[in-house]
Amino acid sequence: MSNAIDPYLWLEEVTADEALDWVRTRNAATTAALAGDEFDATEARILEVLDTDARIPYARRRGEFLYNFWRDASHVRGIWRRTTMDDYRKDEPEWDVLLDLDAVAAAEGENWVWSGAQVLRPDQKTALVTMSRGGADATVVREFDLESRSFRGDGFFVPEAKTDVGYIDADTVYVGTDFGDGSLTDSGYPRIAKRWHRGTPLAEATTVFEGEASDISISAWHDRTPGFERDFVQRATDFYNAELYLLEGDALTLVETPTDATTSVHKQWLLIRTMTAWTVGDVTYPSGALLATNFDDFVGGSRDITVLFRPDAHRSLHQWAWTENHLLVVTLVDVATEIGIYTPSADGWSNTPLTGLPELTSIEIVGTDGEENGDEFFLSSSGYLTPATLLFGTVGGDVEALKQAPSFFDTDGLTVAQHFATSLDGTAIPYFVVRKEPTDGSPAPTLLYGYGGFEISLTPSYSGATGLAWLEKGGTYVVANIRGGGEYGPDWHTQVLRAGRHKVHEDFAAVARDLVDRGITTPNQLGAQGGSNGGLLMGIMITKYPELFGAIVCQVPLLDMKRYHLLLAGASWVAEYGNPDDPDEWAFIAEYSPYQNIVSPTEKKYPPILIATSTRDDRVHPGHARKMAARLEEAGHTVSYFENIEGGHGGAADNAQLAFKTALTYQFLWNTLSD
Repeated sequence: MSNAIDPYLWLEEVTADEALDWVRTRNAATTAALAGDEFDATEARILEVLDTDARIPYARRRGEFLYNFWRDASHVRGIWRRTTMDDYRKDEPEWDVLLDLDAVAAAEGENWVWSGAQVLRPDQKTALVTMSRGGADATVVREFDLESRSFRGDGFFVPEAKTDVGYIDADTVYVGTDFGDGSLTDSGYPRIAKRWHRGTPLAEATTVFEGEASDISISAWHDRTPGFERDFVQRATDFYNAELYLLEGDALTLVETPTDATTSVHKQWLLIRTMTAWTVGDVTYPSGALLATNFDDFVGGSRDITVLFRPDAHRSLHQWAWTENHLLVVTLVDVATEIGIYTPSADGWSNTPLTGLPELTSIEIVGTDGEENGDEFFLSSSGYLTPATLLFGTVGGDVEALKQAPSFFDTDGLTVAQHFATSLDGTAIPYFVVRKEPTDGSPAPTLLYGYGGFEISLTPSYSGATGLAWLEKGGTYVVANIRGGGEYGPDWHTQVLRAGRHKVHEDFAAVARDLVDRGITTPNQLGAQGGSNGGLLMGIMITKYPELFGAIVCQVPLLDMKRYHLLLAGASWVAEYGNPDDPDEWAFIAEYSPYQNIVSPTEKKYPPILIATSTRDDRVHPGHARKMAARLEEAGHTVSYFENIEGGHGGAADNAQLAFKTALTYQFLWNTLSD
């Protein structure tokens, strides 16, 4: 296809009648082809998993209350509720319902989808509630009165936009939103941060910082930690670089950390996680290290820095969070988790391992509270065959299992193994295989999942839907920890940026070949699945490596890499993929851009593909999926297409939509790969 001619640009008109007619026609065909008794049974079981009251009600601790948002069969859009810690420990806590989103949506005639809430502390009398129409990234912000259980008539209100907002005090917020022409960046995020006082029009809010249109976003926030209250502004210049400023009155002081580092401030401590090596005087700190220094001293010019964590060939930093007085640090050792407790004192920092944790599971920090409630923490533990357990503890005390999710599928005979494939440049690529090993050694239908971008690590986790819709049927499930993720620290990601992107594709192809070489599956029985950046990966697999697969599932994808930076949030990802308007960079992007690399079946036979997206996705434009499907159809390939009219980037606005979409995926894969 000529780069200058795109006959399917009309499909980028998201809600145009002609485009939606095209969508509905293909939705009907795909649904008709996959629906039936088996599909209906799978969909019903998945919905039961999503709606069951036996799920863990994960909650955020705020003072004396734990807040939870909950959806089930009776609350399709969901309820926001809270309880006390004593009650939360019970098998059936007594929940105080604050807001019923189903009731609000019905009363207002809007398809509201919950996006979150910020509770004003410490009095917890009001909250900033964010809701979207149909699950989009753009939200409406409304202030909610927790005592009257109603939206405040005199409260803060921000119309629909991609908004950043947060309390300074009971009558003041920082806000970045669409203030009118020129107030957004090229990526569609706030370019201006303002201070807004209650009772005044949004248009009269006071500007505290303005960025450039080429920036990704600008945000301002207030740190209300008692004794250490401060105000900050962050200017994100691209997806991986940002400037942090201390805001004192109208004065801004740059915090001179590397722009590509991740920084956070807690009490007197500044933490710096390096993305690339950082040389300070005679000392060079490696990429992927976690550093600590006194914040005020650092701003004043001191460079007295302590190395808390230093990565090695097998160990990387995964997650960290403060309690009131201690720092919890999660590391990955060949994708297995360990947790350490780091404690500052006058004599320096100490580090002790957190013990009493479940073995052979992946553990994540799901909640700490650095302002109140001392040194308690909440962890979630799960594995491919192990349902989630919510763990609770206090630093220095025992860790207890607070709540346990049920099993949703039969794990009898299933095993989990880790293997390593060798990529084209000799790099060892880990991957996990979940399956019931056949007694006769015969290969089985296999689903290979991958992402490979933005330093997002894929750690073992439990999925009831995958278990009941795939593993129970005899399918094998594989997760590839390819480069582009963060499983081995930032270098695992940075080496594939821009011109290095081909390594992501080579890694995934290497895992596919290794599965066949080990006799786990065959090319005709091997399917691949990915969404968003992983959807781009799937587009590359079908156009560059079609001989390796029997089916592809490509979800909410980027695919037209010639125009991705012009659509919705696409400009924010130039640091990841490169700039297609630059001839030198387009040269390497053009090598893999799926939309530009489609050929006829006489040149390459593609496996069947299911492309799925959402009309309401305002992050990755649905035009990518639509145009790819149209071009594949035109070329004569087998394409199934489904577009949820709601759902945002997650692809579904409620549990019923998610169950349908998930069942559709597994039915397509089983029909295609099991024959």
